[in-house]
Amino acid sequence: QVQLVESGGGLVQAGGSLRLSCAASGRAFSMYAMGWFRQAPGKEREFVAAISWSGGSTYYADSVKGRFTISRDNAENTVYLQMNSLKPEDTAVYYCAADSTRATLTKTSAAQYEYDYWGQGTQVTVSS
Repeated sequence: QVQLVESGGGLVQAGGSLRLSCAASGRAFSMYAMGWFRQAPGKEREFVAAISWSGGSTYYADSVKGRFTISRDNAENTVYLQMNSLKPEDTAVYYCAADSTRATLTKTSAAQYEYDYWGQGTQVTVSS
C-alpha cells in the first residue's frame, strides 16, 4: 500500500513559480515510476509530467515543457514538480500518482490507467 500526500500549492501571479511536493509512504517508492496530473475546473484530468524510478528519464506534456521540471529524492521518498513561468491556464488541482507496476517510463506513462495510487491533490491558482 502506498499513500501519497501533495503539498506546496497556493495562489501565485502569472509569471511566478511554485514547487509542489509529493511525500510517499512505503519502502518500495524508489522502485516506482511517478507522475503528476492536473484537473482544471470543468475539464478532465490531464497528464503533466512523469519520472522513472532513478530520475534518469522524464516526460512532459507539451503544454508545460520548458516551464515545469519533475524530480525525485528517493532517500526522502518525495517527488517534486517545479513550476516556473506560470500561466492562468495552469490553474488546477494537481495530483501526484504512483505506478507500482513499473520502474521505467513507457509510451503509456501519460495514461491515467497506468497509475494505481493517487494523492488527494493540491490546488494551484494562477492570477492574471
